Order: sequence, then structure tokens, then C-alpha cells
Amino acid sequence: MKPQLRLALFTVGTSLAVALGGISQAQTLTIALSSEPTAADPHYHKQTQNDALAAHVFESLINRTADMKMIPGLATSWENVDDLTWKLKLREGVNFSNGKPFTAQDVLFSICRTLNNKGNISASYTTVTKLLTDVQTPDDHTVILKTAEPFPLMPAELARQLPVIWNGIVEHGALTFAPKEGCGVTGPWPAVADFNNGKFAIGTGPYTLKSYVKGTGIELERNENYWGTKPEWKTVKFVPVPSAGPRLTGLLSGDFDVIENPAARDLPRLKDGGFEYIATPSTRLVFFQLDIGRDTSPFVKAADGKNPLQDLRVRKAINMAIDRKVIQDRIMDGLSTPAYQYMPDGMFGALPNAPEIKYDPEGAKKLLAEAGYPDGFELTLSSTNNRYVNDGQVTQAVAQYLSRIGIKVHVDAMTASIYFPKRAKREFSFAMGGWPSETGEASALFQLWVASTDAPKSLGTSNYGGFSNAEFDKVYRQAIMTVDPVKREKLLQQATQIALDNVPLIPLHFESSVWGFRKGLTYEGRRDQYTLAMSVHQAAGK
Repeated sequence: MKPQLRLALFTVGTSLAVALGGISQAQTLTIALSSEPTAADPHYHKQTQNDALAAHVFESLINRTADMKMIPGLATSWENVDDLTWKLKLREGVNFSNGKPFTAQDVLFSICRTLNNKGNISASYTTVTKLLTDVQTPDDHTVILKTAEPFPLMPAELARQLPVIWNGIVEHGALTFAPKEGCGVTGPWPAVADFNNGKFAIGTGPYTLKSYVKGTGIELERNENYWGTKPEWKTVKFVPVPSAGPRLTGLLSGDFDVIENPAARDLPRLKDGGFEYIATPSTRLVFFQLDIGRDTSPFVKAADGKNPLQDLRVRKAINMAIDRKVIQDRIMDGLSTPAYQYMPDGMFGALPNAPEIKYDPEGAKKLLAEAGYPDGFELTLSSTNNRYVNDGQVTQAVAQYLSRIGIKVHVDAMTASIYFPKRAKREFSFAMGGWPSETGEASALFQLWVASTDAPKSLGTSNYGGFSNAEFDKVYRQAIMTVDPVKREKLLQQATQIALDNVPLIPLHFESSVWGFRKGLTYEGRRDQYTLAMSVHQAAGK
């Protein structure tokens, strides 16, 4: 055989192999996560990575686009019949992954399960369901929700707040809305392990759960009977890789197709190597929550035996001791926005011109002295080290700033799976938190983190610091029952100002989310920070 012909055949064969390899590879998508889901149970713990995983397998009544606009999900329409009643029409022709039809009974069952889920963390997914006084199912495709008080945010709160599960996973008789009596369920309620092992992971979503192995990875298979647009990828693999360096290395070497949160300093390297990335501002506020409610706090030690965090002057001193701009530049690599209030500027209920929280260590020292702590006190900062972007480094930076004003600081950073259950049991004194305003209003964070705890009304269920302010509660409670948007916005702005004046939380910044991906793919960055396989597409012509 002539050398030229041999070379030509080799070239053709190689090109065909590459093409066929590309077709094969297109069937599997591998994504490296910066923080892994803590469970496959869609009602276990409401946090972003859990909700993102659930969105692949389970669906909600109302969905959100990448820029947080509400769109129909399993409900095609919703209307406010009167001040206390909402009526939802359900999508017809939808089946669960096991072939069973989706009906109003599944919505009723899912609501009841959130209210009978003893294994959940922080009363997750009960924000809306606790407020319901009745759930009616007049036919298979209609659900009527009733509340004791006006609840104008019902659609916004329902958006991704109620992943729907199949009612057939447990034994039951006729289902009725009687949560305290079990709603007609006669067998045991499902536990988190039943979802993690795949037994009860039966949803209506575009994927099914093939395996969930904590610390190792998650594998999904395309639901070929999905009612909506089927995703491009037959198999999706999520691999937890907490460190940015190994995530980047895995992308560059071809082990991963998409990675979460590459370091900003590495973005030029991605571009130079022929890879792509997208950066999207999020609504997630990263903050520290102070233990204000207890006279004695587990990780605060002062010479007078008191809890200094109860003193407003101390809280204000801590607030002004932190240089948010330096954290933005040196730790977040510019991919964050300093937070001077509790929601992004321009959000409904935010102050139109929130003043900057100026870095003033000398002023902070004076406030500490006025409060009776000229020599400071001891304090432990508790945080995750694998949940938020650079969370461990941010905590160390805050610790250094507080040490400069005389506070003796210790840092205790741990994995999210250990951290969140401890925080829920109020085992910390100065705890990191992060919360995205999914409703698009200031009310979202206030309801859970700032309002005085009133569990039956779903208020203050994440208020682990025990903050309570009668003036704030009065204004906020009036706001969430006000249907008129103009009046509600003014009330929320008042509540925002009261909260800022009393410093229940130390706001740090709003994260930006970054995704890196190989050439030939596109990714739609999302403000809710969800990493969705359905948002990954092959570029046109690929």
C-alpha cells in the first residue's frame, strides 16, 4: 500500500473514530460539583444543591426560569379566588417515572408528607404548607389551597417549594387534609434513606435516580417517558469535588464536561485552553448569624460572664470591622457584590439607596469600649468549608478583621453535612449562612431568618440566633398580608431599615456563580445557582 493511501485511510479512520466517539460521549454528561447534595430526598433540607438535584427527578407546581421569572410547572395556571383561597389547575397527561398518572392526590400527599416528615432539617418545605388550613381536590386536575390569613406570595413561595412525590410510595386509605391525623396514611412515612437508595425516588421529572452515593457521586438516567422536552443527555453523573484546583484539572483533562465555580484567577486559563465559562450574579446573600437570644452562648466568653452579642453596640462594631471590598477583591476574586443590606439593590422591598457599611476599625473599637468590652472577648466563628464560594477563606478573613478590634477569635469550619444539623440545634454562637431570595422579595429571608420564631406560622424557622424585635415583627407581618404591591413594598422597606438598625445578621456579599465547560457546549447560568443538566446543550453545529 502506498504511504499516501495508508495516511489517507488512517486519517479517515481517525476522523470517523473521533466522530463516533463524540456521538458516544454526547450520551453522558459529567459535572463536577463544588458542594454535593446532602440527600436525594426532595423534602429533607432546603438548600440549593439539594433543590437542584431534586429538580432533575421531581417537579414543582410552579417553576422559575434562569432569571427567576415564574412559569407553569405541574400546575398550568393559578388564581387568587379570594383573599384566603388559591385555585391551581394541574397539567394533564403527566406520568411518574413508574408510569402512574400524576393527579391532585399526589399534590395533597406531598403537602401532607412535608408536615409529617420528622427527619427533615429546619422545618424544610413547610414554609407554605404550615399556613394551609385546607387542601381540596375536587377533581384529578384541580387543587384548592386555603389559608387563615391573606397570603399574596402563594405562587412565589410555591415555586420550587413543593417537590411532588408519588402518593403510592406508602400505604394509605382515602387521602384528606388532616396532617395531625396522618391524612389517611396507614403505613410508615418514608424516610430519607428510602430516597437515597432509590426505592422511593419516583418523580415526574426529566431524569430518574440510578444511584446516590454520598461522597462519591450521583448518577441519573434520562426519563424516556418524560412529558416535556427531553434533555439531550442520556446519562448524567455528578461528582463532588470541593476544591477548585482539582475541579479545574478534571475539566482540562477531559474527566469533566462542566464544573461549578472555577476560581476567578483561573478563568483566563480556561479561555486560553479553548474552554468556556459563564458568570451569573445570584441573589444569594452570604452572612453571619449572631446568637442574640441567649444570655449564655456556647462559644462566647467574656470577662463579665455575659453574652456580648446581645449588646447592639457590639453587633454594630462587628458589622463595621469587616472590609467587604477587600474580601470581594482578594478572596472572591471580584465575583461577588458587597452587601450593605439583606437583598440585592433593586429587589422588591430593598432600600432604594442603602448606605455603605463603611470599614471603620477605630469606630468599632470605640463601640466595644462603650459596651464595656475595651479588651474584647472570646468568640468562635462557625462555618462550612465546602458549601459557599470560598466559605472557609471568607471565615478566616472575618476572623482576622475581628481580631484587629480586640476580639479573640477561633474558627471552626466543617463540611456542610456536619454543619447544618448542628446549626439547626443552635450549637453555634456566630454561624455562617447563605440564602437566595427565591421569591424576588425581601420577605423571603426575613420570614425565615429575622422574624421572631412562630413555627405554626412558618416564621423564624431559621432564626437560630433568637433575634426578636416587636417593631420589626409588627411591620413585617403586616407586609406579608398586604395584597396591594405598593403598600407591601413600603412596609418591606420599613422592615428592612429596622433590621439593618438592629443587626440580627452581618451581611457580607452576594455571590456570583461561575460555570466552566468544555468547548462545544453551552450553559445557561442561573440566578438561583442551580446546576442543571437540562441547561447544558451542545453548541449549534456540534
